Amino acid sequence: MLLAIDVGNTNIKLGIYNGGGCERLWRLSTLQRRTSDETGLQISSLFTRWDYDPKALDAAIISSVVPDVMHSLLRGIRMYFNVTPIVVNHEMKMDVRVLRGSVREVGADRLVNCVAARVGQDRPIIIVDYGTATKYDVLSTEGEFVTGITAPGIEISAEALFTRGAMLGKVDLELPPSIVAANTAESLQAGILYGRIGEAEYIINRLKKELNYQNAKVIATGGLARVVAEGTSVFDDVNPFLTLDGLKILYDTNR
Repeated sequence: MLLAIDVGNTNIKLGIYNGGGCERLWRLSTLQRRTSDETGLQISSLFTRWDYDPKALDAAIISSVVPDVMHSLLRGIRMYFNVTPIVVNHEMKMDVRVLRGSVREVGADRLVNCVAARVGQDRPIIIVDYGTATKYDVLSTEGEFVTGITAPGIEISAEALFTRGAMLGKVDLELPPSIVAANTAESLQAGILYGRIGEAEYIINRLKKELNYQNAKVIATGGLARVVAEGTSVFDDVNPFLTLDGLKILYDTNR
């Protein structure tokens, strides 16, 4: 049994693989002050809650963009599961090559997404990852990382609006019935989410045009991918497990 862990700036995603696809997906808040014991206990309690035997864990692999949590995370897993995780790095074998700039400038999470998206594809790929930041990554048919675009994430943008707007309250991040808002809550939802839908459509269409990638497959992933996808047909696929699947592939390739 494999535990795949994706450490983001806001959340830590954990996925269980036991011979097939991702069986269980968990999310923890990314807290830099969490101790090794707290980390190990929290993860082992998830195993127990969902009837997984911690002793049955054979391996773990981690992709992280938050270095400060890695000591407690690695030590917690070693202490409570007797497993030493593999940490994704740029020297690993992977079917992705960076075309421009330094490979070290491309975040591990972006490379892992590309690894998963490449499987079974014979055309260019555009990946849109809705996390703390919204990331647009482009792969050529040959598996070259052509370019990456980074925009502010939906949740942090909304939080800034709620915090700085004295008369604005928080709203659920879900599409309103219509862009013609009927009240303040729908006004905020329309602005936040339809605004990001417009962003996605423009950037994706512009990338397809400038790169001559009209046949590119567009994949959305991340926490709010399904919400955004409800309001547009620009995505060919929505895969919430993309990063974790990429970790599983990297583990199988590099173990």
